[in-house]
Amino acid sequence: MADGRRAAVLGSPISHSLSPALHRAAYADLGLDWTYDTFDVTEEQLPAFLDGLDSSWAGLSLTMPLKECVIPLMSEVDEDALAIASVNTVLPCPGGWRGTNTDIHGIVQSLREAGVAEGPRTATVLGAGATARSAIAALARLGIGEVTVCARRSKPADELAALATRFGLHATTAALDPGPQPMLADIVISTLPGAAAAPWAVAAPLASGTLLDASYHPWPSALAGAWGGAAVASGRDMLLWQAVEQVRLMTGREPSVDSMRAALPA
Repeated sequence: MADGRRAAVLGSPISHSLSPALHRAAYADLGLDWTYDTFDVTEEQLPAFLDGLDSSWAGLSLTMPLKECVIPLMSEVDEDALAIASVNTVLPCPGGWRGTNTDIHGIVQSLREAGVAEGPRTATVLGAGATARSAIAALARLGIGEVTVCARRSKPADELAALATRFGLHATTAALDPGPQPMLADIVISTLPGAAAAPWAVAAPLASGTLLDASYHPWPSALAGAWGGAAVASGRDMLLWQAVEQVRLMTGREPSVDSMRAALPA
């Protein structure tokens, strides 16, 4: 593997990103003289930025607001990334760039690490945004049989349920109202920002399954702190595992998960 390659994370704002710490730790452990930078890039600036890249670039990580608008700029887009309309990883390919999504992998591995086995089970997804779409694809990879989508507005909930159906899940929708019922699923994935999931903390002690709370600051969240179920995974776990997959795709080598985990701030 040749040294001197480049990679970066793009988004706006971008200064808060933990991706540089994760990728640089992986490169150091692999003995690669690679660089990984941050660039504040808006939707309007993205086409010109991609056009300016040369053969030294091994790939890009994308965060908001670029995950959807990058799709028309790709020569190829993986099937799952296209289905959920979210590309968070850009890789060189013959004739241009290929878009893929490692957020799905991050959710799958976070749940597996928390003890979730593959097979028919029930799941609840709180929220209906971009992370929720990745969660649906992840649940399908795990072979989950049924999912309930809880969202504030009926249209996004119906759209996410339709996506789940296309992925082979039996999907229903419910209002985003705090109560014990959503907490009784085998898997609960909260994609709600910050403290928005706090109202469910009252019912969290009733839970017996596994929680993945995509929020990780502050941690533990109110929901995670009150969880009475089998195990809890956080957005930090998702971030770690999606970055592990990005490094593998960009370098062609297996990075040290322990080294990357140690690079996350306490």
